[in-house]
Amino acid sequence: MPVPLSRPLRLLVITYYWPPSGGAGVQRCLKFVKHLGHFNVEPTVITVDADQGTYPVRDESLQAEVPAGVRVIRTKTSEPFESYKKLTGRAVPYGGFANEGKPGLMQKALRFVRGNLFIPDPRRGWNRHALAAVEKLLAAGEQFDAVLTSSPPHSTQLIGLELKKRHGLRWLADMRDPWTDIYYYKDLHHTPLASWLDARYECQVLTQADAVLVTSPETKRLFLAKLPELPSAKFHVLPNGYDESDFKGASCPPADCLRITHTGTITELYHIDNLLKAVTTCAAAHPEVPFRLRFVGQVSAQLRGQIEQAGLLPITEFIAFVPHDKSVEYLLESSVLLMAIPDVPRNFGILPGKVFEYLAANKPILCVGPAGSDADNLLQECGAGQALPYADTALMQQTLDALAIQWRSNPNLDLPAVSHSRYSRRGLAGELASIAAALQ
Repeated sequence: MPVPLSRPLRLLVITYYWPPSGGAGVQRCLKFVKHLGHFNVEPTVITVDADQGTYPVRDESLQAEVPAGVRVIRTKTSEPFESYKKLTGRAVPYGGFANEGKPGLMQKALRFVRGNLFIPDPRRGWNRHALAAVEKLLAAGEQFDAVLTSSPPHSTQLIGLELKKRHGLRWLADMRDPWTDIYYYKDLHHTPLASWLDARYECQVLTQADAVLVTSPETKRLFLAKLPELPSAKFHVLPNGYDESDFKGASCPPADCLRITHTGTITELYHIDNLLKAVTTCAAAHPEVPFRLRFVGQVSAQLRGQIEQAGLLPITEFIAFVPHDKSVEYLLESSVLLMAIPDVPRNFGILPGKVFEYLAANKPILCVGPAGSDADNLLQECGAGQALPYADTALMQQTLDALAIQWRSNPNLDLPAVSHSRYSRRGLAGELASIAAALQ
């Protein structure tokens, strides 16, 4: 239970991603701040100037979700991405370089530079500006009960580390993703010295933070295995979630086709090639069931090639990035939802934020990924599906056949009930309020 305070708990939220930034990275802090006021928490947000920040995508519609009265302080930044764009002619890289395709010599060289000269990441140039903004508030006599730093970019955690050293502020390090264990870490070509320094930063953050928030049980296990001397109670599994207000619209699955929808970024690393082949086989076995595929968001060129090789291009629709509210509409207009876990080492703890919105849409979920993973456990807990291992074509075929037979009887495949209410964003904000209050 929260420690009672005679006044609102004053929480300083430091996050690089904030509206009008779009994509998955912005959702967590935005939704926390949106609901924290219901739990006697008064947030102040420090973020980057929207005209200087380097966002892979923008979503102006998210500005409307920032509660009136929440103070948002924007700062300058100093980053190398303009030089990157001039050198390569390409946009800011997505996480995992999903929008870059197969890297050429220039991309490999720049990844080496990024991995060895910008540690932990190129957005570290924002830190001094954010720290200056916090120092200005403190010099003016403002006080904060706790600071929350959210990453990636993991350089943001160094802001919390510095504030802890300078002022002894209570500090919550919110780690949306692993740090040195992120699946694309090897693509940064770190030298031994750079790897050592990055791991040292990670260790300092995990050790010095008063509380560490992670999004999956496996990530907690991963961090504790690195630093077993740290108390388990310091790590809190606070998953991503769904905002009930985003799902006020009615579900309207199509009656003229069995539409399988994926939203967000997906690449060949997710290894859905066997599922694509299974869709081809199932469509041939059930000619009376018109299968359709829809990908909303970034799809790598290699994955598009796999779709073409499977003969599915004529029934596949590609839709570029859309605002979040429109993305939710696409979920509700689907028969079945597709998600996948990248086929990389230590992927049992990868729990995409989209899975909670998928659950809120109340559709069957096809999840390509490892059995026994956190994602698999979540889907089975909620009765929305199970993981389909990358090579288990028989299970994929069986699952698709069952959906086709069910669709033939009734095109509405919506689930009768999904037990997902504990993952509402408002409830998770309440858990965050309790964790912050307990540090007082």
